[in-house]
Amino acid sequence: MSPTKTPIEQVNFLGLVPENLPTMYDLPSESLEEPGLPDQYHGWQGELCSATFCPPTHPPERVMVASDLNLYYDPRHTKWYKRPDWYGVVGVPRFYQERELRLSYVIWQERVIPMVAIELLSPGTSDEDLGETPRGGSPPSKWEVYEQILGIPYYIVFDRYTNKLRVFWLKGNRYQEQKLREPRIWLPRLELGIGLWKGKYREMRREWLRWYDAQGNWIPTPTEAAQQQAETAQQQAQAAQQRAETAERAQKEAISRLLGMGLSAQQVAEALGMPIEEVNG
Repeated sequence: MSPTKTPIEQVNFLGLVPENLPTMYDLPSESLEEPGLPDQYHGWQGELCSATFCPPTHPPERVMVASDLNLYYDPRHTKWYKRPDWYGVVGVPRFYQERELRLSYVIWQERVIPMVAIELLSPGTSDEDLGETPRGGSPPSKWEVYEQILGIPYYIVFDRYTNKLRVFWLKGNRYQEQKLREPRIWLPRLELGIGLWKGKYREMRREWLRWYDAQGNWIPTPTEAAQQQAETAQQQAQAAQQRAETAERAQKEAISRLLGMGLSAQQVAEALGMPIEEVNG
C-alpha cells in the first residue's frame, strides 16, 4: 500500500495577477528597522562554517561557535552589541557555564574575545561590514568594534553575489587585507584554513565558505564523516570478500592440480593441510 500524501494547500489571492507582483528578488530580505537580519542563505552558510570549524589544538568542548548571536562588548555600555553573521571562540566552554545554551555572548563574563568573525555581505549592511561608514560614532561601527575595541585577529567578509572573499588580519591595532592568490587562506593562530568550496550543501550547489585542514583537505561535516566511514567499511568488506573468493579459487585449483598428478584425496588433504572432506567436496 502506497503511503497517503497530505495535499499541499496553496494560497490564492483573489483579484491579483501573480505575474504583476514583486518576486523574491524585488523584496528586501532584511528588516528596514533592523538591517542585517538573516535570510535562508545566512543560516545555511553559518551551519556549514560551524560544522567544519575544528581547530586541532582545542577539544570540541572548548570551542564555541555562533551565528547571529548578540555579542556584547562594552561593560560601560551594556546595551551596545554587534551581531556577527558567524564567529568562533576558542578556549571557552561550548555551553554557557558548561551547562546551557547561550542567549548571547557577553565579553565581560566570558573574558575571551572571538578568534574569527565572518560577515556575509548584505545590501543594507555592506558599508558597515567593510568599514566604509564614518568612524567615531556612538555606538561605534561594527568595523571599529572588531578592530579597535575587541581586536578580533581574523575578520572575513564574503559576498555571495559575486563570490568575492576578502580576509583581514589584525596587525597592531589595524586590519590589513591579505592578498589571495586563490580563494582560500591559512590562518596560523587557528591552525585552520578557510576558502571557497564549490559543492552541494543542503541540496544547493554553489560556492560556500568552508574550513580546511593542514593537508588542504576540506573538513567534513558530521554527516559527511559518517557517510565516509560507511563507505570505507563497505569497501573493506568488499575487499575481504574478494580476498576470500580469491583464496577459495586458488585452493580449488591446487586440489584439482594435485589430483590430476595422481595423488589420492588423502594425500592431497595432507599436502594442503585441510580436511579430506573439503578435498572430496
